[in-house]
Amino acid sequence: MHELTKGANVALFAEGAEPGPVTVALSWTDPTGAGDADVSVLLLGADGKVRQDTDFLFYNHPATPDGSVQVLGKVPTGSGTQDRILIDLAALPAEVHQVVLAASRYAGATFGALAELRLAVLDGSGDTLAAFDILDAGEETAFVFGEIYRRGGEWKFRAVGQGYRSGLGGLAGDFGIDVEQGEEDEPDRGTEPSGPVEPSAAPVPAAPAPAAGPEAPGAGQPAAAKRAVRTAKKRVTLPKAAKVDLADHPSWRPARLFSVAGLKNELDREVRATATLLSVMAEVPEFGRRVTAMFNAPAGVLQTFTETSFKHGDGTVRPDGTIRVSRAGKIWTALVETKTGGSPLKSEQVQAYLDVAARHGYETVITLSNDLALDGEPPVTVDRRRARKVALRHLSWAEVAHEAHLLCHHDGVVNPAHAWLLNEFLHYLRHENSGCHGFQNMGPAWVTVRNAISEGTLRPGDRNALRVVENWERLTRQLCLRLGGELGVPVSPVIRGKRRVEPAVRRAGAVDELAATGRMRSEWAVPGLPGPVLLEADLRTGRIEAGVEVVAAERSRALTRVQWLLRQLAESPAELRIEALTADGGPGPCELLRALRAEPGLLVPTDGAEIRAFRLTLPTGMGTRRGAEETGFIRSVDTVVDRFLHEVLQVLKPAE
Repeated sequence: MHELTKGANVALFAEGAEPGPVTVALSWTDPTGAGDADVSVLLLGADGKVRQDTDFLFYNHPATPDGSVQVLGKVPTGSGTQDRILIDLAALPAEVHQVVLAASRYAGATFGALAELRLAVLDGSGDTLAAFDILDAGEETAFVFGEIYRRGGEWKFRAVGQGYRSGLGGLAGDFGIDVEQGEEDEPDRGTEPSGPVEPSAAPVPAAPAPAAGPEAPGAGQPAAAKRAVRTAKKRVTLPKAAKVDLADHPSWRPARLFSVAGLKNELDREVRATATLLSVMAEVPEFGRRVTAMFNAPAGVLQTFTETSFKHGDGTVRPDGTIRVSRAGKIWTALVETKTGGSPLKSEQVQAYLDVAARHGYETVITLSNDLALDGEPPVTVDRRRARKVALRHLSWAEVAHEAHLLCHHDGVVNPAHAWLLNEFLHYLRHENSGCHGFQNMGPAWVTVRNAISEGTLRPGDRNALRVVENWERLTRQLCLRLGGELGVPVSPVIRGKRRVEPAVRRAGAVDELAATGRMRSEWAVPGLPGPVLLEADLRTGRIEAGVEVVAAERSRALTRVQWLLRQLAESPAELRIEALTADGGPGPCELLRALRAEPGLLVPTDGAEIRAFRLTLPTGMGTRRGAEETGFIRSVDTVVDRFLHEVLQVLKPAE
């Protein structure tokens, strides 16, 4: 792996090697929770300008017509957000000389407020080819992270790190595009980059210079108009037609395309789940492309197979499925190993599939289970030396449901029948008998750690506590995926403290906090909400709390600020705890909503201090069992998060 500094460049492939698909991962953390950033890609010709509107890719236009470049969207990571772009370099038109990789922020947010800004270029096996950390971001609202360009018959990557204070409009304007701002877009004005652009073999132009010669626009000749691209986000949802309920009894259930009937054990569930997933991938092009793009597959004709047999040693192995994508006479192949329920992946099975893939020249082995990978590492141990050219990638059923929900209810698909098909697929995944519910178990260390906290015997560095902390991180990631799918916006963890903290160091700190206080906490940002949501589990008191800080409205009196808040919370839970935060930073009054409804003045500081904000907290009892059953810990977490979201957060309005 090449760790680059600003302005440096590196060849992406060995001399003479054939270029293939690469994934560009742009990542950051948001310590303030003020909002995310949106990735954009510009395909430039030899003149350093886009050739046509379709050369500008962003959230409204995420893929080129030929599928050679695709913006895959955001996924939450253990420490923040990662936005991925798939680029099939072999399929790029010959006229494309340069691929600019950029991102932008809105509503006054800057890149200097983000931490751990990083770009990485990964090959088809998931190995990092080049990476670049941006350490000097400041007041910029748009940023060119890097560029991939042709030079001397090969593809190279250059670390750019160039910011713009003029937002997406200023950045795109330098490449021949006039961005028409949508309602959600509020970039700062101006057109000048925030710093000089360093020279390179394929430079990123700073500002277009007037052309020389008779064809240059003069005083009597208008300049050529820039292309206008609207960036307002649009959403296409599944039609919700009202249906008459003709059932003669409440026990009658609607017939579903994908049935869970007859599933008696995990083997049955694995076979059914694999066939259901692969058939929907093959039938719904947008979904199939979205899933395969996660594994650097090219865009092309997709076919899926189940129970494919291969000779291995003296016997036969049978992966649960096989995915093949054909493009330009080449075939990309992945073997699929599926687990449902609480069944773990087996090292010997996955190792055998890696060996088979290596022997047949297949590109990838995909493992699929309810577990969530930490730090991008599949939750299974294998000897990678035996299959170095084969990528081992992991996917959780929670991630599958997330992508299906986004397409079905927010991003949309071309064919209405495909939207219905995705909805049936989601019904199958969510059925209690499918075994595809995502992360559902805090692990065997849960009871041991809970008892040790109760008895006061848990100590820093405890290995069982580390396993619980890791599972808490998995649960947080799953919450971000689920809420992001439901709301149609990226939900990502917020990490406080020092930048560039290694995951192991961060988890060790969480273990120490758990031993000292009995508490685990996570924080995540949801665009459109008043602020980051804090989720805290207290294993000493057996309580879970979800909270948020809300800026108070500008009112002349403290009582009117309290009344402004209470009017919005008219239907919220009576046990909601509300604390007034004063301008001097000191603790203010704190009462339950039920008491404040009768006497709002209880929240007014007696010393006359100004109320600057309110902290809202919804408590609930914590399930003691480690699973997702009615009395389980995971069920209680889901319950408090859903109640807090729907009954508190979504009724709040911004301060006036």
